Amino acid sequence: MFRSFCIVMLFASWIVLVEPRDSSADPGTNLFRRENLVAWCIVPFDSKKRGPAARAEMLNRLGISKVAYDWRQKDIASFEEEILQYKKHDLEFFAFWSWHPTMEPLVRKYGIRPQVWITCPSPTADTHESKVKAAAETLLPMVEKARDLGLKLGLYNHGNWGGEPANLVAVCKYLREHHQADHVGIVYNFHHGHGHIDDFAEVLAMMQPYLLCLNINGMADPTTIAAGADKILPVGSGIHEIAMLRSVQESRYNGPIGILDHRPTIDAEQSLRENLAGLQKVVAYLEIATE
Repeated sequence: MFRSFCIVMLFASWIVLVEPRDSSADPGTNLFRRENLVAWCIVPFDSKKRGPAARAEMLNRLGISKVAYDWRQKDIASFEEEILQYKKHDLEFFAFWSWHPTMEPLVRKYGIRPQVWITCPSPTADTHESKVKAAAETLLPMVEKARDLGLKLGLYNHGNWGGEPANLVAVCKYLREHHQADHVGIVYNFHHGHGHIDDFAEVLAMMQPYLLCLNINGMADPTTIAAGADKILPVGSGIHEIAMLRSVQESRYNGPIGILDHRPTIDAEQSLRENLAGLQKVVAYLEIATE
């Protein structure tokens, strides 16, 4: 009874930061170690509008060594400086959002190998099979570009037909079977997956052979999201991510885990710290709950 009470109190109050036990031998919880985390949506959404040097210093303070780089038109001129600052601060340029032609010579010059994350298309063809083929063929130029540069291409769930896990898997299968594109996979985002909460374990199992990165988020109830609120929350402040992360833990997925800012009114460092603290508490709960 006392132990159950402690578990309830742990999540009823987020005041005390709980230090999890050593999980080095447990791949389920070791998955969430700091060096496996990827910072995502920290460039255009940072209220402090940091430049490359300040951003790299911030990540060093947080102990996060992988960065998925999202950008806007104004950031193009600083692509090279971003790469140089990451090298200076021992950060991995882990992923690049969409594509821009100025990145090709920089990838070759500096020998970086970021994943390229791109929204999977949502064609309007008549049948499922024709939609899969149309989406795959739309992606072929980027598939070939990534292959030429030695990069992985991640199809990103961003809503509509192309955001559904079954369709992402079908497009990956088509590209692998018809275009020898084993470098193509899936980047799945909790914040675009509120419609998959109830069957997430099955969705995860379906995607897992193709999964390149899993970006997590605090998950409110879908009815709340439909009302236009709480789509982006720090990990640990929603009501569904504990069960979803338990499914991840049980799946033995061992790839990278992304945490995101994505809140333009918040300092990206504050947002990432909130995610780190919330994730630490979720991991502590998962460890206690499975003992």
